[in-house]
Amino acid sequence: MYVYDEHDRQFAVERVAQFRDQTGRALAGELEEDEFLPLRLQNGLYVQRLAPMLRIAVPYGMMRSAQLRRLARITRDYDKGYAHFTTRQNVQLNWPELKDVPDILAELAEVEMHANQTSGNCIRNTTTDQFSGVQADELVDPRPYCEIIRQWSTFHPEFAFLPRKFKIAVNSSEKTDRAAIQVHDIGLQIVRNEAGELGFKVHVGGGLGRTPMVSPVIREFLPELDLLTYLEAVLRVYNRYGRRDNKFKARIKILVKALTPAAFAEKVEAEWAHIKDSPTRLTHDAIERIQAYFTEPDYATLNNATDLLAEQRFENRQFDQWLTHNVDNHKKPGYAIVTLTMKKTGIPPGDVTDRQLEQIADLADNYSFGEVRVTHQQNVVLADVRQDQLFELWQAITPMGFATANLNMLTDIICCPGGDYCALANAKSIPVAEAIQRRFDDLDYLYDLGAIDLNISGCMNACGHHHVGNIGVLGVDKKGEEFYQISLGGSSHHDASIGKILGPSFAQEDMPDVVSKIIDVYVEKRTEEESFLETYRRVGIEPFKERVYA
Repeated sequence: MYVYDEHDRQFAVERVAQFRDQTGRALAGELEEDEFLPLRLQNGLYVQRLAPMLRIAVPYGMMRSAQLRRLARITRDYDKGYAHFTTRQNVQLNWPELKDVPDILAELAEVEMHANQTSGNCIRNTTTDQFSGVQADELVDPRPYCEIIRQWSTFHPEFAFLPRKFKIAVNSSEKTDRAAIQVHDIGLQIVRNEAGELGFKVHVGGGLGRTPMVSPVIREFLPELDLLTYLEAVLRVYNRYGRRDNKFKARIKILVKALTPAAFAEKVEAEWAHIKDSPTRLTHDAIERIQAYFTEPDYATLNNATDLLAEQRFENRQFDQWLTHNVDNHKKPGYAIVTLTMKKTGIPPGDVTDRQLEQIADLADNYSFGEVRVTHQQNVVLADVRQDQLFELWQAITPMGFATANLNMLTDIICCPGGDYCALANAKSIPVAEAIQRRFDDLDYLYDLGAIDLNISGCMNACGHHHVGNIGVLGVDKKGEEFYQISLGGSSHHDASIGKILGPSFAQEDMPDVVSKIIDVYVEKRTEEESFLETYRRVGIEPFKERVYA
């Protein structure tokens, strides 16, 4: 992963000193709240329902064990002893005091972490597939391109105050899209053209929130070296034509739709013609310099441990379940990709205690070259585990609560913190997630159902990505009461789609029954080997609506 140089370290220290001064002036009453607002937002600090919330950047989801241990200490010393993994591969603290935030940022800077641009109307954390660099089917490792975008976009003066927040995701797998690129402001799919040249298919204008949209493709092939100049052209067009009079209509997706994708692409191409040969254009040397930070770890020469694993699976059914659902193929013989599920029933999805952060750091050191990845699904990945150590690892993580073998199942719920924390939320998310998990606590039944994405958001800002859940749950306010609206048929993968609203909303206590009825219809209507989404797309929404509202 990327390692700071002296310039980066100096930059981080100076940024902390700057924000310390700004915070001191705000606490002394020398800065009005509207003056302090953009300053604190671009340092990741929100004002939530009960306390400030600090969002810490985790570029493309990667952390070292030393960083995990520092986060653990910070949550103990400055918070309530736990943190939260977000759908953008970041980490949030829910209870810091404003006066302590500069000290927290200083502690983070010591381990090459920060909270820069994790909020505000700027380019946020660039995300990618959590299996990047270790999956067999990717064209190239996308992480260097994420790092290039991060360095280019951080405090770029032209894009510090965009009409609205801006999110970019990169994907390199041809088979799947774990980065949800088609619901981002810009989504980049790494491709090769007919001549075998590397480049990007460029999606622009996706997003969720009040007006969910799947992004259109505005360029089928962008040459590799033109990445930054083309992104700059897109941002310039957005800066010039994006609405600033209404924040609900300020996202780039609204502009793309208003102009039409073709007209928007024309404006981008015209702008790009002026800057494509500027000094911002990438060179092979520049790309290779960043790629050099993403070298392979010191893999041992191994054979696949097929016979050993077969014996261990036969002797332990729970290990067999975990191996089947939480362990993925690795590009190197004898290694495996392991996902630690943060979705044990009774624990808010994505929440992790200070002790667990330290345990994950130890696991990383002992089993995965000292590195972990945070996922879009709010889980954690050990990307380089020896196959002959999988059983030992499983035994270690089971008492820690990380071995629930429900990855991609109905109870592997994406969930925002909701009304328990967020001042924007209309309803609580966490109790609904727990109630659904308790209703569907039979793993054998979950395996029979197959993969189902269930996503929950506490408000229309859609931090829980409910629009693209196969089953989506949205908290709504009805005359001061908390209710929940259901949508069906969403997807965030290569076949991206926005879910369709089922009908009128439901009370919180009804939600487990409602989901059960939806699942019952699926079980009755599906054909052999047909997924929930495939069944829904074949039979439509009416059978589900008839059952739920009968």
